[in-house]
Amino acid sequence: MRFDYTTVGHVTADVMADGTRRPGGSAFYSALQAARLGKRALIRTRGVAEEIERLLAPFAGELALELQEAPCTTSFQTSGKGRRRSQRVLSWAGPIEPEPLVDTAVLHLAPVARETPAAWSGEASFVGLTPQGLVRDWSEPDGSVVLRPLRASQLPERVDAAVLSVIERACCAALLDTGALVAVTDEAAPTELLAPDGDPILLAVPAVQRLRDDIGAGDVFAAAFFVALADGEDASAAAAFANAAAAVRLSGEGPDAIGDRASIKARVGNSG
Repeated sequence: MRFDYTTVGHVTADVMADGTRRPGGSAFYSALQAARLGKRALIRTRGVAEEIERLLAPFAGELALELQEAPCTTSFQTSGKGRRRSQRVLSWAGPIEPEPLVDTAVLHLAPVARETPAAWSGEASFVGLTPQGLVRDWSEPDGSVVLRPLRASQLPERVDAAVLSVIERACCAALLDTGALVAVTDEAAPTELLAPDGDPILLAVPAVQRLRDDIGAGDVFAAAFFVALADGEDASAAAAFANAAAAVRLSGEGPDAIGDRASIKARVGNSG
């Protein structure tokens, strides 16, 4: 079966400050956003099947799942928001192997903990990357996550577009040198578009009156950005759509707040 949007990366068990557990990971949030944009979405992940299926049960009707069994599921303990967020890796499911066989319009490599392969086989019309998991290191005794420079050897064999946060930018020189279209997000500050054939473009983001929860907002941005680009939008229009998708997500709580196409379009242009 050919999919419209395929993510590769760990679905995580996110342990919140109050001890509750909920599904997380870029592969999950991005695939769910793509599904709510009307795309047939697949997650390729690794972990404990029973646990991941339980975490994703509320969304089973929206997402397809291919899962490699592992002794544990990747788990993060998370506290704080934005630049004040801190995370610890509690468990790691290991690398996703071997190279995945894909048949998809959009392939989104979505690592959270250095788990994604650099190559794949099959057909992917568009390849997007969110490199946050490639620059994470959790070798400290308590599993605290810190950022390390991205090595060129970690990059996939092809990248059409990438999304990273301003916090990750200093670690991602190797990616910025590839010539891929890159969007750099910076919370409420303008999103910066870096294209190989033009000057940087700054795009204002829609105002969010009450920010309730920001986990997954960057992943939602990435999915909307990649979908819009793959559907033929230019970079500025795609980023404006993605900014609006993130604003919708930020206005609610958890993955249930991820919007559909109508709610996102209603936020496009409402910047300031």
